[in-house]
Amino acid sequence: MNRRFAIFAWANVAYNLLVILWGAFVRATGSGAGCGAHWPLCDGQVIPRAPGTEQLIEFSHRLTSGVALLGTVALLVWAFRAYERGHHVRRGAVVSMAFMLLEALLGAGLVLFELVATNVSAARAVAVALHLANTFLLLAALTITAWWASGGAPIGLRGHGQLPWLLGVGLVGTMLVGSSGAITALGDTLLQLGALPGGVSQSIGPDSHPLVRLRVLHPIIGTLVGLYTIVLARAVTARRPDPTARRFAWGLVGLFCAQILIGGLNVTLKAPVWMQLVHLLMADLTWICLVLLTAVALARPAAITHPAPLPRAQPTGMAG
Repeated sequence: MNRRFAIFAWANVAYNLLVILWGAFVRATGSGAGCGAHWPLCDGQVIPRAPGTEQLIEFSHRLTSGVALLGTVALLVWAFRAYERGHHVRRGAVVSMAFMLLEALLGAGLVLFELVATNVSAARAVAVALHLANTFLLLAALTITAWWASGGAPIGLRGHGQLPWLLGVGLVGTMLVGSSGAITALGDTLLQLGALPGGVSQSIGPDSHPLVRLRVLHPIIGTLVGLYTIVLARAVTARRPDPTARRFAWGLVGLFCAQILIGGLNVTLKAPVWMQLVHLLMADLTWICLVLLTAVALARPAAITHPAPLPRAQPTGMAG
């Protein structure tokens, strides 16, 4: 195990979590148009002069995102220098780089197509959901790379019975929870900014804006997937009873339960910005826990080596 590379890989995961939270802060404060419809420049400038609050918030997010991109490039180069051809850590770093580039393109698209600030279109809702899905995939790739660099075994789908299907359903379900949560958070932001009539206290009815009506789906999907994690945890611990799998399995259940409580508190408090950030952080940690559970549960068993059989003793002939 390359200890220094593993530490850097985990630091990369932690830093990207901070970048994700800052991106959510940009959205929640309506600062997404702070640099205008310009990318990668900010309001037509490399470094804006005398920026206002919204421009400063948006520009700082671009800077931190740029550092995250450079960190992933460093991860990729280091992986190719530290590991031999075909090593699973190399593959993880390549996939991480691919999702990081796609993340940058999705972020640029939001700005260039002006799907920011008080835009209430369906296109923005779809773009936000896709952005969240890619963010989850990026986090998964970075986490798996760090896990493998720390000595985790590569993943194999054979020999695990129904576990790959069960875990796949859990991964897709959790991604749906995250995407629906992103749309819900967008609706909350637009209500708070006054882009949608009625404010955050608006009741959900047939005449409400679609972004408001969609808010009811998120807690339903979250509760159903949360209940499914209990089934998933029991299945994983039955198939892989080792302590690491057990910790991740029941840790996942605990995180989902905490998320449901935090979501309820978020609604009660009318979705303040700080609560939205806490809710998102918990969603990211829940996703990371599920990814690590998948890596442990589907770890390819080490090749079993058997000693070479001893040669059979040849019968000795009797002297005539």
